[in-house]
Amino acid sequence: MIGKLVGAHIGQKIVGRHRGWKGAVIGAATPWLLRRAFTPLGLAAMGAWGAKKLWDRRRAAQRRPDDLPAARI
Repeated sequence: MIGKLVGAHIGQKIVGRHRGWKGAVIGAATPWLLRRAFTPLGLAAMGAWGAKKLWDRRRAAQRRPDDLPAARI
């Protein structure tokens, strides 16, 4: 019951008030998705995704000063 209420709230926030049944479908799928995401395999996948994002940000920050073109006067 609580999962359905949380799902309805998330669906409303994602889709908005004027989108029809789309928010209800997203809200109904949210508890299912959350149950599947927080398994050991899901947590490992989220950790790998987060590590890759962090890796890409650090590489972009290191590369940023060298890649900027010189200003022409």
